[in-house]
This record gives sequence, C-alpha cells and structure tokens, in this order.
Amino acid sequence: MDSRPRKHSLTLRGHRTSVSLEDEFWQAFCDIAQEKGLSINALATEVDVKRGFDIGLASAIRLYVLRALRQS
Repeated sequence: MDSRPRKHSLTLRGHRTSVSLEDEFWQAFCDIAQEKGLSINALATEVDVKRGFDIGLASAIRLYVLRALRQS
C-alpha cells in the first residue's frame, strides 16, 4: 500500500481547499463523518474551527482521527 499523502478536496464555509492525507487517515476520517451523520465537508469545518492558527488542517485532521480512535 502506498503510504504517501494524497490531496483531497474540501469546501470549508464556502471556500475550496485541499488537504494532503495518507489514505488510511482519509478513510478513517470519512468513516467517522459517516458514523456522525455528517458530510466530509461538515466534519472538516468542525475540525477547522477548533484547530487554531498554530496547526495545519491536515495535522488537525490526523489528530482528530487519532483521538476518535482512542476513544472507541
């Protein structure tokens, strides 16, 4: 399996952006969104709002996934 990050497109509050994530993190993020009944964009917006300015969106998503998996 290729573990290099790939770009994934998102729309956050009406603005298009992309994040580079490894397939495993992207799939886990998609699974979490589905479990919560949210779109990928809605969950990414939640993460974006809470991340602050000192961390990139991709890193914030990875940490979100890690925390969610640790809680389950």
